[in-house]
Amino acid sequence: MSEQVNVQDAKTRLSELLARVERGEEFIIARGGNPVARLSALRPAPLRELGFVPGGPIPASFFEPLSPDELALWGEE
Repeated sequence: MSEQVNVQDAKTRLSELLARVERGEEFIIARGGNPVARLSALRPAPLRELGFVPGGPIPASFFEPLSPDELALWGEE
């Protein structure tokens, strides 16, 4: 069950409410007694592997600096 708090109370006690949310609680924030928003914990986004390059892992040479000739082609020197 969510606890309802008014906007002024939420502003005054935001740090406390956030600590309680981190422990699994959820709050409904109301304005004039009317529910407006829900304060709940975010689920962390799942980690994804870098896998959009066809042909396997990226070779280490990919991360080496460009040569002066390659930089010139990009308009950099």
